[in-house]
Amino acid sequence: MHDTPADHGERQRRSPYGPLPSAQPLSEMYDTALLDLDGVVYAGGEALPHAVGSLRTAGERCLRLAYVTNNAARTPATVAAHLTELGVPAAPDEVITSAQAVARIVAERVPGGAPVLAIGAEGLRAALEERGLTVVESADEEPAAVVQGYGGPGMPWERLMEAAVAVQRGVPWFASNTDPTIPSGRGIAPGNGAAIEVVRIATRWMREAPEPVVAGKPLPPMHRESILRTGAQRPLVVGDRLDTDIEGAHAGRVDSLLVLTGVTDGAQLLAARPEHRPTYVARDLRGLLEAQPEVTGEAGSGYMCGGWTAVAAEGELQLIGGGGQLGPLGGSDPQEGPGSPDGLDPVDGLRALCAAAWNAAGDTSCALESGKALALLGF
Repeated sequence: MHDTPADHGERQRRSPYGPLPSAQPLSEMYDTALLDLDGVVYAGGEALPHAVGSLRTAGERCLRLAYVTNNAARTPATVAAHLTELGVPAAPDEVITSAQAVARIVAERVPGGAPVLAIGAEGLRAALEERGLTVVESADEEPAAVVQGYGGPGMPWERLMEAAVAVQRGVPWFASNTDPTIPSGRGIAPGNGAAIEVVRIATRWMREAPEPVVAGKPLPPMHRESILRTGAQRPLVVGDRLDTDIEGAHAGRVDSLLVLTGVTDGAQLLAARPEHRPTYVARDLRGLLEAQPEVTGEAGSGYMCGGWTAVAAEGELQLIGGGGQLGPLGGSDPQEGPGSPDGLDPVDGLRALCAAAWNAAGDTSCALESGKALALLGF
């Protein structure tokens, strides 16, 4: 018989603040992992280290895997095919997109079969058609709604003009997500949020400037879509972004695992506001297969995890590890990675620092200097 996760609200109110422990592997604590894709499973289209093996093992342990993405451009079938090519067998019904979430909202607010002006790629069009809506191309076709989703780097400017015209005419405005940027193989590129901003600028002159109804992470419609499609009873959100994945888990009152393979670095994690603080922290997706260590201690004596002790003192976060002295001189070369010093795991040091930072900050963002302590850990 396995332990079950405590009420999310109760867990988040516990003191000390900090990543929580799990005596069992997370794959045994939860029935469904709601996994982000870019920065968690792959980067630039290529599988991240340990991702494929960890997901296959988690699936063999009967953890249901579902892939939840704010990218509305690709269809679930396309995403599933990509995952399968990477070595993680996936079916289309295991992929949930922000296009599906926004399509459900639109279908709930307009008549069945209503014309909808879709500004985006095939993923958005397919999701709207799945809901029985009729996709149209022009604001002159009297659409009942205009819906924006990421259209890829080749989306014509004319499509944004159609959206602006429709919104100016008072057509209800919806958006799959508002992520301002999206990673690409050549760097950071404009995301759907940037395209929404174009329409917002074009309609700013209106007396009551409109705003879109948004479905994607971190907002509740995306979490609702994920639960409806997976039937999860004890879901665990797995992501690399604090402002979408982790905040979305808080909004849905479920637990979360932050992996350090994507955009969030150590400094951002330590400075996280309460709604951006994950339940668990792991280096990569191997964290799904592992128990999570406990952080103990208090502000006066420091917070301890895996042989590391972290304290907030003299305007900075300081760290002891492996019998060293307090501060950055107490450890080893950060390039040595896991297992240094004295076999200590740097992620345990980061967990201890989280407890020190979040307790010092309370319900705000921690502003203490953390650079020296993070350098000691290699973060």
